[in-house]
Amino acid sequence: MSAEYTYDYAVIRVVPRVERGEQLNAGVILSCPELEFLDARIELDEAAVLALDPAADLEVLRANLAIIPLVCRGGAAAGPIGELPARGRFRWLVSPRSTIIQPSAVHTGRTNDPAACLEHLVATLVRR
Repeated sequence: MSAEYTYDYAVIRVVPRVERGEQLNAGVILSCPELEFLDARIELDEAAVLALDPAADLEVLRANLAIIPLVCRGGAAAGPIGELPARGRFRWLVSPRSTIIQPSAVHTGRTNDPAACLEHLVATLVRR
């Protein structure tokens, strides 16, 4: 039996009209510090976004969501935030905000394969 490691994750939600509070799950960020794992998967259901807000700017939304995996990878391409250690980048990504893109509360679990766990969470919480 392989070892299990603690991980934290948050669901990335799109709230096209913040004043209405309607939201759509668009991705998951997963951090497993023991394995130095930090990654995100984004899968935006554009038709569902447009159902909530026909005037939504999908190009801007896609561009902003694309920054999340970039920050997870770190490095200069992610700007100053990319220079933080992985755990600091995770905390920055999941900090509460009242914008069109919002993280859920952080949840915790145990896994022996964080990449497979991330895929499972996306399949369960994001895909329709």
